[in-house]
Amino acid sequence: MMLKRLLLATSLLLLPGAAADGGDQSAIVESRGDIPAIGLGTWLSPKKEVKHAAKYALDTGYTHIDAARVYGNERQVGKGIKKSSLKRKDLWVTSKLWNTDHRHPERAIKKTLKDLKLDYLDLYLMHWPVAFKRGTTVDTRRPITETWKDMEALVKSNKTRYIGMSNFAPADVDAILAVCEICPYAHEFETHPYLQQQEYVDWHTAHGMRVIAYSPLANLNPHYDSGLPSILDDPFWVQMADKKNATVPQAVLAWGLQRGTVVIPKSVHEEYIRENLGALRIVYAEEEMMQIATQDRKVRMNNPGREWGVDLFDGLDDPTVPKREDEL
Repeated sequence: MMLKRLLLATSLLLLPGAAADGGDQSAIVESRGDIPAIGLGTWLSPKKEVKHAAKYALDTGYTHIDAARVYGNERQVGKGIKKSSLKRKDLWVTSKLWNTDHRHPERAIKKTLKDLKLDYLDLYLMHWPVAFKRGTTVDTRRPITETWKDMEALVKSNKTRYIGMSNFAPADVDAILAVCEICPYAHEFETHPYLQQQEYVDWHTAHGMRVIAYSPLANLNPHYDSGLPSILDDPFWVQMADKKNATVPQAVLAWGLQRGTVVIPKSVHEEYIRENLGALRIVYAEEEMMQIATQDRKVRMNNPGREWGVDLFDGLDDPTVPKREDEL
């Protein structure tokens, strides 16, 4: 069954005539109604480089850009989108509502649309289930359910096609599902071979929500200090990549695709942007997927909860551990 699902997904990813080895990458698109399974992430991408990266990705075969206001580079991303050859109807753009904007989602999305040079978004996510008054001071009087209701109004006013969430714990998701009139299209959260969270991924699928995997290449992001060696040097993944005649990033991304997640690897380098599309040609046998499942380290790379004084990821692997009294 797993192999059948992958083949079906791949048939959506590659239009007739597209080369599986990336030879005709300009044909790699998905149906208009669904989010493309691979996109370009833009977190931490330098302003001076992300404009070209976005344009290059879209001209090379990507149809999906993942952005956020807090990344501080949406204006440059928008310039890259504008200069690309892709028509708006063939493009998927995601952005996110930052914590300080929970009381003003309409104002925030208008700023994002202006910077991205777009009339509408395809997907707008609540970046974290935490509202700030200013800086990182938590606004305890702003429940995420009220923010969600304001985000629903953005769909009704055609500022975004879909809305969703990011970095939510199970209880946070349940709170939204209990009140939503327009329910979440997708949930973007950290998941990769070292933090697989397969049960959580499957739960979303069963409830009709797409999972977008950020940091799909685990600890390649220089922002992370996980204490683990780079996944590029992991003997298991080096051997798996060699077996598939692929690079380690291609092998890792292919696993993310086959398990049903959307992957958004970040890069500003032409070589890596192009290389990552090679993940689309790799297929794993069920036995190989089971082997990869044994490599889960249950290590979370991105967890700002301690700095914010907020317990995040309750009920999931590697949740926020509150500071002890002797650390305060």
